[in-house]
Amino acid sequence: MTQKRPQQGDYALYYEKYVALVPSGDFLEILHDQRRELIDLLTPLSEEQAEFRYAPGKWSIKEVIGHVTDAERIFAYRLLRIARGDQTPLASFEQDGYIKTGNFDDRRLSDLLQEFSAVRESTICLVRSLDNEAWLRRGVASQKEVSVLALAFIIAGHDRHHRIGLEKQYLAAAARA
Repeated sequence: MTQKRPQQGDYALYYEKYVALVPSGDFLEILHDQRRELIDLLTPLSEEQAEFRYAPGKWSIKEVIGHVTDAERIFAYRLLRIARGDQTPLASFEQDGYIKTGNFDDRRLSDLLQEFSAVRESTICLVRSLDNEAWLRRGVASQKEVSVLALAFIIAGHDRHHRIGLEKQYLAAAARA
């Protein structure tokens, strides 16, 4: 994979907060490290702890993991379609609707982490498979132009964004409770 970072204009401004969170370095190694770090962070939690919400109306830890997994699937699907040259505009998704129907709190934390790991492995295989031309392709998702490179960084940055939230808002509050 190219070590180039996406530039503004390669993605909607909304995603800048995710792209900015991706450190420099070997991108595949970053994806591998993120998987390990998230699993290491959450595996020690009990089922009850994994259902913790730091405030009323906020997602539980299990729902955050479900969201990260669902979003990665969607971003990777967009990446695949655009990398393969498909110019069909891709629809947006409503994350809260996915949480409502995902039934994540009814599942075991270990199952959610295993699913995340499997989805991440699939993303890693996809990213590894792309040639230099694929990285340069652009398409439309959520009515905004986006590059394949930007989608890869959005995946990694979205993961990092939610891991920071888990560490600062959830686990810190759960320790105080």
